[in-house]
Amino acid sequence: MLGDPRTVRVTGDKTAAVHRRTDDADAEQRPEDYQDKPIPEAYVWSNLTSGNGARALWLLLLPFMVVNLAHWMRPNARSRKRTVRLYGVLVRLVGLTLTVLLVAAACEVALDLTAWQCAGTRACAEQRSWLGFLAPDASGGGGWWTRPGRRLALAALVPGALTGLLWYLSQRTWSAYESQQPLPHQSEPEEDTRRSALSKPGFWYGRRLVARLRAAHTAAGLLTVAAAVATSAAQFDRRAGGPAVLDVLGRLLEATLVAGALVVVWVVCRRGRSESKLDRHLDRAVITALPLAALGLLVLAVLYAAWDRPGWVSEGRLPGSQTFGGIALVQGLLVVTLAVVARVLYRSSPVAGTALRGLGGPCVAMLACALGGVMSGGIAQRVADWLDGGGTPGEGGTLLEGPPVLLSWQAAVIPVVLVVVVFLVGLFGVRTWQRRRLEIEDVPGDYPDEPLDTVRTRRIAGARARAALTDHAPVLIGIVSAVTLALGLAALVGGWGTGKVPGAAFADEPGFVRGTAQTAQALGSWVIGFAFILFVTWGRRAYRDPSARRTIGILWDVGTFWPRAAHPFAPPCYAERAVPDLTWRMATWTRTPGRRLVISGHSQGSVLAAAAAWQLSPSVRKRVALLTYGSPLQRLYGRWFPAHFGPSALTSLHREVDCWRNLHRPTDPIGGPIGLTGECGPAVDHAPLKDPLAYGRTASHPLPAPILGHGDYQADPVFATERTALLARLRPGSVPPQGSGERADSGDPQGSSGRSSG
Repeated sequence: MLGDPRTVRVTGDKTAAVHRRTDDADAEQRPEDYQDKPIPEAYVWSNLTSGNGARALWLLLLPFMVVNLAHWMRPNARSRKRTVRLYGVLVRLVGLTLTVLLVAAACEVALDLTAWQCAGTRACAEQRSWLGFLAPDASGGGGWWTRPGRRLALAALVPGALTGLLWYLSQRTWSAYESQQPLPHQSEPEEDTRRSALSKPGFWYGRRLVARLRAAHTAAGLLTVAAAVATSAAQFDRRAGGPAVLDVLGRLLEATLVAGALVVVWVVCRRGRSESKLDRHLDRAVITALPLAALGLLVLAVLYAAWDRPGWVSEGRLPGSQTFGGIALVQGLLVVTLAVVARVLYRSSPVAGTALRGLGGPCVAMLACALGGVMSGGIAQRVADWLDGGGTPGEGGTLLEGPPVLLSWQAAVIPVVLVVVVFLVGLFGVRTWQRRRLEIEDVPGDYPDEPLDTVRTRRIAGARARAALTDHAPVLIGIVSAVTLALGLAALVGGWGTGKVPGAAFADEPGFVRGTAQTAQALGSWVIGFAFILFVTWGRRAYRDPSARRTIGILWDVGTFWPRAAHPFAPPCYAERAVPDLTWRMATWTRTPGRRLVISGHSQGSVLAAAAAWQLSPSVRKRVALLTYGSPLQRLYGRWFPAHFGPSALTSLHREVDCWRNLHRPTDPIGGPIGLTGECGPAVDHAPLKDPLAYGRTASHPLPAPILGHGDYQADPVFATERTALLARLRPGSVPPQGSGERADSGDPQGSSGRSSG
């Protein structure tokens, strides 16, 4: 980014830092050398998203990241504070169900499939020598650990450890990211702040909410494990003639678990984000007492289940297998309610271009639930097949009953979803081909006086047509989400209505129906298993390979830009470190009279640049110019996050900074024009840049010029021209000021940001 291999870090640490060329390291001490030229700097933040190998573990948190995005996709709204708050509460509740789903999947694997079914079946346990000490002998007796309750108590260590790991990851990243102090500044007048919440003092400081949600979700996970352990024992104790003391203790424990669950829901719903001020307060009682109380209930549940109960044997599935159906039902109701609320908000203040007319958030929340279901179902299905020795659990001739039948029904609908996706991809392919034909007619007009080259024209037209596919993403996501919701309801009805896996449920039907059900079940099981293996392989490769980790980092650039407002176990928000870094650097530089700067940002870096500029005081903002290129500010963020990057917010930013110029190409699949209306449009957006720079071979381009697409905007002469014009505009009068410039680089061509100025 600096164009010089000799660089030095001037401020920051190994995670994120500002760099200069070595020759510019002492520029402040030599002002006479910089009277008519800028001091370039680069802000490097790549380690925030793709640093060490531990980042690969973030793949496990993908559903949590997706549901967190749904929170920020709220439609723009005014004078509907209660409805806005209801939207946030619903998304947080969806996030809570995802935590319960993940822990319930771990309980299914460890408690039901392993400790209850396999260890309780001699034929299965004999094939797994490591389960021998848990299996009863032929007479039904055995060692101390062979009792069902004690096997469950021991197996509870697995989901309990998973919950502890999630708590640890959230706590660790919370200390490293959310603890960063933003630049203190006063909240601006209401007519300005309501245009974009990103300008509020507490927007990038979410410690209080994350701490509360972390405590609630940790407690929810521990309570889920406690319920899985205690429910089966309590059900056995309620039989006729059972011990009255254990029956009473079981009922008291179950009532306490229900009360704990209600407290968790209350904590999640009670308080949202505090953005209007820098809220340093922590709810110590909640974040300490709630997880400890849940842990105490888990210990009591383990002790209760481990009590000796003569005659208790593990048969069939572990009681409580309807939990997955209940979670799916609650998620569906929450998503439908969220869609209604989103439509109400959108209709109160519609913004042109909003993705799916305000339903982007509910659709993404539905996809988060689907991802959670695929991950949990995939793990359960693979483990069940492994323990069963390759059979299909739940069907005749197998050792195990297998996981809950609902998981098999959910797997069976996956092929239908894939068919819909393939159809949509084919449809978009046809539209891309049609657009390519139109572009073939337009390309020669952009390169007049050039001899026609049919092959070259087709390549350029194809690049433009493929770049336009990005604009069809809302349609794809909307249709897939709707189909997923409908098929999820069908799976729920089928699982609850028949109590059998699809192949067994349609065994007596005509041949075509029976064959279709069996094929769907087999294909779904294979696909979900393949997805699980692919997921694990990708995570393993990302752990070892930095280049693969950077690929994941590109996905994380968008997914973890936003603060953790809906799920505390989502990957950490890197912007809560990057935005304060940039803001502090800009503010400290401009404290010296006469200093001004141009902050230039590429791709995701342009979003960081805008967010940092919003955090500056109005007087400082007027001494800053923006140069963005390959920017998704409107094409992605404006459409999917209209409440924060809508036209009014971007128009306000344009008016509050000294000047803003945006460069874009028709071949760029990510960046695009800002698209402001009125006089703001031409003032911000440059005309589309030519790509490639030369159609054929010329004196300046004797070899064929490449099609650059999203990268290497600096190679276009327009970039230097626009930057020079911004620097000249910032000079007060005819006296050139001291200048500083920064350009921030993420370390990969997909996400770079920074400042260059004078």
